[in-house]
Amino acid sequence: MAEYRWLKNYDPGVPKTLEPYPQKTLIDYVDESTKEHPDYPMLYFKNRKISYAEVQKWSDELAAALVEKGVKKGDRVALIMPNIPQAIICRWGAWKAGAILVHVNPMYTDSEMEHALNDCGAETVVVMTMFYNQFKKLQPRTKVKLVIATSIKDYLPPVLNVLFTLVKEKKEGHYIELAKGDYWLLDLIKQKAGAKRPDLKILPSDYALILFSGGTTGTPKGVIGTHHSQVVTGLQYMAWFGTLIESYKDIIMTLLPLFHSYSTFGVMSTAVVGHVAMSLVPNPRDREDLLKTIQHDRPTFFPAVPALYIGLLEHPWVKAGKIDFKSMKFCVSGAAPLLADTKKRFEALTGGRIVEGYALTETTMASCVTPYLGKWKEGSTGMPLPDVVVRIGDIETGEGDLPAGKEGEIVVKAPQLMVGYWNKPEETADMLRDGWLYTGDIGYLDEDGYLFITSRKKDLIKPSGFQVWPREVEEAISSHPDVAEVCVAGVPDAKQGEAVKAWVVMESGKKITPEEIQAWCKDKLVAYKIPRFIEFRTELPKTMVGKVLRRVLVEEDKAKK
Repeated sequence: MAEYRWLKNYDPGVPKTLEPYPQKTLIDYVDESTKEHPDYPMLYFKNRKISYAEVQKWSDELAAALVEKGVKKGDRVALIMPNIPQAIICRWGAWKAGAILVHVNPMYTDSEMEHALNDCGAETVVVMTMFYNQFKKLQPRTKVKLVIATSIKDYLPPVLNVLFTLVKEKKEGHYIELAKGDYWLLDLIKQKAGAKRPDLKILPSDYALILFSGGTTGTPKGVIGTHHSQVVTGLQYMAWFGTLIESYKDIIMTLLPLFHSYSTFGVMSTAVVGHVAMSLVPNPRDREDLLKTIQHDRPTFFPAVPALYIGLLEHPWVKAGKIDFKSMKFCVSGAAPLLADTKKRFEALTGGRIVEGYALTETTMASCVTPYLGKWKEGSTGMPLPDVVVRIGDIETGEGDLPAGKEGEIVVKAPQLMVGYWNKPEETADMLRDGWLYTGDIGYLDEDGYLFITSRKKDLIKPSGFQVWPREVEEAISSHPDVAEVCVAGVPDAKQGEAVKAWVVMESGKKITPEEIQAWCKDKLVAYKIPRFIEFRTELPKTMVGKVLRRVLVEEDKAKK
């Protein structure tokens, strides 16, 4: 294999390659865990432990029910739910039925949800009760025929289940009246009690997942990942962290949403191939619940985003020294830049180390990660994992291989790259060329093979790791009758890593406040797309032909800070 310059800087024991990769799926890995340690927890959820054997049994039964209801190999089964046990049980159930799993952001607006479901052509949806009524309103505008509902209480411990039913179910919008023809998830599983999984051959090359990405252009697109891609990513992370991860002993906190590639490929895949339990957190924004879960479950592996590390550091319980983080052997930060001060303060709490990473949904977490033992370089996202190759191409064409320190487009090759965008051959051909994925991000590799990201070729914004396309936000704001012009871009932010900012020109004689614009956006955009900052201007900088100079606005904003 080629002697790429980053290979000499790997931590001791990290292999240069993992090839040949086993021809297995995540289904096979859970089969192994169930055989070796059937009673060991696969999931921790609200003080309940759910074993490999239980997930295996329930997902087998669900798969049998789905096939009986007409789900065929290659059909898309969509999930609309946060990180709850059903998100894992339904994944394995859908995969065993031969389906492609599509996990949709449950906080999407009606138009975003409708687009996602129609884009992937899902005909089956499993939806948590809190989002059931919203979904039913838009169902007639989709192809969905089979609807399965589930409550967050379904897998709570008995006492919490009763308390939730009495105190929170109606108050917090979880109680629903099931429409005729729809099903309860638990009923379907119980009806197939003891059933074996369908007699289907699931191949590593089969499509496993569609996750939505803003990509580098336009509206969100469905990124296709195979069963093989999940295994490859999981094995790469296991190799990178080596003996730090102990099978059938460690716990990985799964607080990032499973509809995000960081959580699905980086966290879930690593947990499954490493035989490591997942501690599920449905709402990481509920800081008190998150801190209580940390105290109870004692995670050893903590992947998060910079905004979450900052939020925890600022919480009164943490400041008062009431939370013990010492169970954490190491943490991973991704999706946005990590400030050096945040890294230093959180490492002091845990006694471990935070490593940083870089990847895209389109790379299915073919990543660059900083070494755990090796040198940390401020501003770098680390070096390519085993079998991941990064080159820096010409800033305009992406072609060539620029020398160390020279900025250009970041181009990636790896065995787990996406198959492509669902039903979008032109966009796929633009992104994937001759086995290389053209990221649209701008950066450079230094002499040691560390990657530094400096800007984006396109203008995708990533607040707290989510993906926001400026045009979508601009259209929402410009629909306000008092707005004449608007431009949206990402700006550096200590809390979110990068925040959405809008520069607005009002119609002559009109007055409007930032809060009014934010309120206007609420029923048009999911919360993380709503501008955090709004600046009013008399005019926007433009080219001679009238094109707004987005980069000028961003540079002016940086100059003020």
